[in-house]
Amino acid sequence: MSTTVSPPVSFEFFPPNTPVGDAKLKDVVQRLGEVKPEFFSVTYGAGGATRDKTLATVSAIALAGFEAAPHLSCVGSTRENIAEILATYRTQGIRRIVALRGDLPSGTATAGEFRYASELVSFIRETQGPDWHIEVAAYPEYHPQQRYAARDLQHYVHKVKAGASAAITQFFFNSDAYFHFVEETQRLGAEVPVVPGIMPFHNFGRIAQFAARDGIEIPRWVTLKMEGFHDDAASIRAFGLDVVTKLCERLISGGAPGIHFYTMNQSELTLELCRRLKLG
Repeated sequence: MSTTVSPPVSFEFFPPNTPVGDAKLKDVVQRLGEVKPEFFSVTYGAGGATRDKTLATVSAIALAGFEAAPHLSCVGSTRENIAEILATYRTQGIRRIVALRGDLPSGTATAGEFRYASELVSFIRETQGPDWHIEVAAYPEYHPQQRYAARDLQHYVHKVKAGASAAITQFFFNSDAYFHFVEETQRLGAEVPVVPGIMPFHNFGRIAQFAARDGIEIPRWVTLKMEGFHDDAASIRAFGLDVVTKLCERLISGGAPGIHFYTMNQSELTLELCRRLKLG
């Protein structure tokens, strides 16, 4: 008799800006912690704008007994800056990181000493050794700033060959795009696990804005149905959960190595999805 093993799950947060936000996130961590996630990741503002808050959030998660993976973006930074941050994380026992190129803060002209995430991955491997688990970003529908899909694939392959351990995708709603991306990158020699990033429909209008900005396809039938609900919050919630549940089911049955949820610092929808998918 065969036993189906559910894939690991992980959750992403952003650093809170207020004491109320800190208290709320502490509660969300505890609630999502009941699912026994592989790790929690914490975002990092453009040019390191939330550096101290990211560190504080990661430290709080680690103190709560969970593995934490800070995001680290390199654009606009120096090797000295990055080395200092890595040293801080090492002293706290953190060995997992999400390595990103990131965006320059508005009004900043210079990209610093790192142009690409692959250079950051190489720097971490060269200076920290093999004991770090390095996640990188993947874009199944291709990076919004890259005009040519083939070039975007090559940038991804460079990150993997520089020493990435795994990848987490930008959120998407088209499972075919994910499976095609995995096939293409494996064909190019990038063999690391690619974990799909999943965005529950916390707020359809806001997610539609994110999708339009980043070139993410929301199926037309989903958009029309969501808009047809108008202010019917219960119907929007139920329909959104059904859409995302079916997406995750297709990904898991197709062999996705895990599921990474973009929680928006909320637990309700993510917990319900985990319950439906029997994750954790």
